[in-house]
Amino acid sequence: MSNQTPGTKSRFNKNWKWLLLLFSIILISIFSLLPSNFGNQVVQITKTYADTELYEYPFHKAQNDRRIIDLLGQLKPIDQLAILEGEVQYSNNNTTVDLSFRIRGEKRNARLDIAANKINGKWNYSKINVRIKKPVEEQQIIEIIKPSK
Repeated sequence: MSNQTPGTKSRFNKNWKWLLLLFSIILISIFSLLPSNFGNQVVQITKTYADTELYEYPFHKAQNDRRIIDLLGQLKPIDQLAILEGEVQYSNNNTTVDLSFRIRGEKRNARLDIAANKINGKWNYSKINVRIKKPVEEQQIIEIIKPSK
């Protein structure tokens, strides 16, 4: 049974404008705490995710490198979450990219670091490294394609 008498409004109906204002203030506060370049980061990660050519060749090179197979074991295929979790930075009107994402081997995980320039619609790689971070005593960087200096 309701305690309301006919013709009276509920508390929500009386105060909905205040609740809407409070909700708006909370949303604005949350979005103001996000980095100012958050939208740009989302666009860059989406662009990388869609451009499979950018990361498939370096992954294939790492997958066939004897040093990496010895340390990590056979590499498992790249899951798309790895790209989304990765770090990407485009520059020079989106023709230069620095990309880093995790790769998984049978023995352990590492990161694949890539630097590339797009020339005539094709990626040219200036750096492809596999970076092992753990365990600490085995930290190292394996250069597959050395950075040009």
